[in-house]
Amino acid sequence: MSRHHTTSPPTHETVCTPTGTVAARFRPPAGASDASLVSLDGPWRFRLSPTAETGVDPGDRGDGWDIIEVPGHWQLAGAPDTWPYGTPAYSNKLYPFPIDPPFVPDANPTGEYRRTFEVPVEWAGTGRAYLRFEGVDSWFEVSVNGRVVATSHGSRLATEIDVSDIVVPGENLLSVRVTQWSALSYVEDQDQWWLSGIFRSVTLEHRPDAGVVHASLVASYDRTTGAGALTVEVEGSPEARVTVPELGIDVAAGETATAQVEPWSAERPRLYDVTVTAPGETVVLRAGFRTVSIEDGVFLVNGAPVKLRGVNRHEFDPLRGRSVTPERMLEDVLLMKRHHVNAVRTSHYPPHPHFLDLCDEHGLYVVDEGDLETHGFEDERGWEGNPVDDPAWEGVLVDRTVRMVRRDAHHPSIVLWSLGNEAGGGRNVAAMAAAVRALDPTRPVHYEGDWSSEAVDVYSRMYATTEHTELIGRGVEAPLARAVPDARRREMPFLQCEYAHAMGNGPGGLSDYDAIFDRYPRLMGGFVWEWIDHGLTRQDADGTEFAAYGGDFGETFHDGTFVADGLVLPDRTPSPSLGELAAVFAPVRLDLTDDGRALRVRNRYAFRDTGHLTLGWTLHHGDEVLATGTLDGEPLAPGEERLVLPPDGLPLPPADHTPTWWTVRAVQHAPDPLDAPWFDEAAGPFVVSTGQVAVTPAVPLPVASGSALQTSDGFAVGHARFDARGTLLELHGRAVTELRVDAWRAPTDNDRRSGMWVGPSDETVWRTSGLHLLAERKISAELTDGALVVTARTAGPRTRNGFRTVYTWRPVADGSDDVDLQVEITPEGRWGESVARLGLLLAVDEPAAEDVRVAWHGLGPEESYADSRAAAVGGAWSHTVRSLQTRYTHPQENGARRGVTHADLGFADGSRLVLDAGPSKIGGRTVPGAELSLRPWSDLALERARHPHELTTDGTLWIHLDAAQHGLGSAACGPGVLPDAQLHPAPASLSVRLSSARP
Repeated sequence: MSRHHTTSPPTHETVCTPTGTVAARFRPPAGASDASLVSLDGPWRFRLSPTAETGVDPGDRGDGWDIIEVPGHWQLAGAPDTWPYGTPAYSNKLYPFPIDPPFVPDANPTGEYRRTFEVPVEWAGTGRAYLRFEGVDSWFEVSVNGRVVATSHGSRLATEIDVSDIVVPGENLLSVRVTQWSALSYVEDQDQWWLSGIFRSVTLEHRPDAGVVHASLVASYDRTTGAGALTVEVEGSPEARVTVPELGIDVAAGETATAQVEPWSAERPRLYDVTVTAPGETVVLRAGFRTVSIEDGVFLVNGAPVKLRGVNRHEFDPLRGRSVTPERMLEDVLLMKRHHVNAVRTSHYPPHPHFLDLCDEHGLYVVDEGDLETHGFEDERGWEGNPVDDPAWEGVLVDRTVRMVRRDAHHPSIVLWSLGNEAGGGRNVAAMAAAVRALDPTRPVHYEGDWSSEAVDVYSRMYATTEHTELIGRGVEAPLARAVPDARRREMPFLQCEYAHAMGNGPGGLSDYDAIFDRYPRLMGGFVWEWIDHGLTRQDADGTEFAAYGGDFGETFHDGTFVADGLVLPDRTPSPSLGELAAVFAPVRLDLTDDGRALRVRNRYAFRDTGHLTLGWTLHHGDEVLATGTLDGEPLAPGEERLVLPPDGLPLPPADHTPTWWTVRAVQHAPDPLDAPWFDEAAGPFVVSTGQVAVTPAVPLPVASGSALQTSDGFAVGHARFDARGTLLELHGRAVTELRVDAWRAPTDNDRRSGMWVGPSDETVWRTSGLHLLAERKISAELTDGALVVTARTAGPRTRNGFRTVYTWRPVADGSDDVDLQVEITPEGRWGESVARLGLLLAVDEPAAEDVRVAWHGLGPEESYADSRAAAVGGAWSHTVRSLQTRYTHPQENGARRGVTHADLGFADGSRLVLDAGPSKIGGRTVPGAELSLRPWSDLALERARHPHELTTDGTLWIHLDAAQHGLGSAACGPGVLPDAQLHPAPASLSVRLSSARP
């Protein structure tokens, strides 16, 4: 049974287009029109009912009701302290109600909103009065002075209602009834918190007689002539004129004017003020002249190939949900620009219009996506009943598409229209695409849900592997069953609308994708999933605030941590993955050549040379800067590259276990006018990219020459004390609670899931091998040639697998407290696909472990892993153990620093422990130093914690020294760790010198 619109009044379970509303129209920037308006934001009277049949008369003023702020979600009205109107709930794909469209449960929280307003007296007798709602979730009914005037939906779309004939002089009563669930919830299943209410602004707007009802602006650019062509169509005023004083343009609306212009692009976001003057209204729009096209299967902007290095962005604030302030929007845009993001997909709905204004101004390409997702219909019955293939839903879906395009088409930042997300295929895809083209034939149409791509202009997939992406780039992907659509699709550019799932510690493999995108013209880039962790702020029983995810509000039906999958944490602190993304996305790259002797400088800008950048270099070894300089040379044009080598005659120190680096940085010291809006001058020069050459590679540590001693109860090796079995008891007077081989880590979100949803997860493989419960058995301990040689076997329960380990301890010299440790690890048995790490776990007593200061030589300053290392730079760095931790929304493995050759640990009592690491070997491959991780809690505690604030210090400093760690991948949603970053059981060795000193 279905309930579609008839002559009876529509309800929240009626499938029909909005009623009582006016046609969608453009939304100019705030203050751009001289027509007056009255904000209705602020306190409203509010009552929540358990069902849609509230029994409240729309004429009820709501006296004595609660007060709630608009805009906002009612579930977050008291956050983070109280939750008076229910709590949020998160689900990714599955509907939290039965699939029975258009019906929803009787238990349907419904908000009744009330406020009064007055129509300004100067509006009397002139023009019309409109109510405008920018966003209401989900279905709502609007009444004025007790009379129902409209019903609407499309939660992330604007609704306007002409109330001119209903309002009266003086006070008017505005009543809005909002249901949490409606028939339209079936098409708004967008992988986010289910949050309800009037969450965007409400205004009362004057529409003057002979005003600008709607303006359609097209500003194209001809790269061959440098000319821009401007056409502005105006509805509501045939007498309107269009002027661009800066260009000397003054024409009637509807006429096309041409002039020599500076084009708009994300790199050079040049805007011109376009004034539309009608007898009753003047509006100033900001035009960017640019042309988007597809030629020979290549995506072009202004005639040049452009790669979209983008992110998917949900609207989110940890206290306000999707009710995002202009300040938050600007914060997002600035972070994106400063991390080389050049494109945003507005997943999965049109954003607040102010966000598009910011993208125009600062320079971001936008894929504007329709308010549509029906992912919950994808089940064992194969999209049965999907609205996208139901003719009864065509009007609703086309209406949403039209409202998006009409509202947003004047924005130059928008380069693609997207019909929606994860809504399957069906007849309504073509209807929506046709509606877009009827309104705006200047931009390509995108939709990933139908891989045949018959109705769209771009072939799109999500989470395609690197192997599959390369096949598509080469044009040799598997064919469609039908020849005609297959041939058409092969002529399209390819877009990864989602890839590199950034959940927790990840994604790994971003560099691999980026290299493939660069290699093939057909590949137009992609959008990392996603921008931000959707962690809502709440408090625990002790009043400690934390970022909540699915299940933290007591939901019985939820998708847990899957809502925490962003490049920035909920408070917009950049995750290490954002730094990695910036290094990979950099528009000018400094890449090490295959022979390791030079850097290849590549200008990946499409429209800009490198004249604004300086290539400065530093020669450094450990803490010491040996020389500095600047590289000369002509600016590189877009697409050009050149090799740069270290200068001759550099003052190189003797080789030791720490490499000597020649580091080059491409630096912008000051902004020009088009960079100024995003450039942070207070932060100093902006480093666009960094490249390094190890001009003096690391060599092994000097050979130790001292002799170990046997004592009455064990052994002594320098400052290390052992019992008779060879168990390390004390290191420089500090008690040692554990020293053994380790091959486990607290699983990342990616470790916990199967790559491409096939086979066991990495965590499952590791648990099957017993890596989470490793224990060591000493086999022998004896003095051999002056060294203490301890042989041991480390293994977990229920398995015959294990690691045979030989520890060789020797004082650096006779009489020295310093000691060398050589470790040889040999896997035994039949192993699974991978292990988490191979190295040493050392645990020493330290009550103030978080405050231990560590200064190290190696890669930094942030964490890095085998497949997430582009941002890591060799040098000298320092942190406390506390600041070495990455406080992911869901605790997991973090904080590894790779290539560490020297680490000086400073304890609270003034003592120090210095670790110097020679080259490590893994499977016959030699790498500089070791991978170092330091924690004030155990891996077991890290694994068990659900939130960072649950982690507490345990009086121990836990030190990992690894020959290697397994990569990260993005198996939480997509491919697992690629072969070149997988860690398989193999012979490994480490060489460490342990020294100590007191001030």
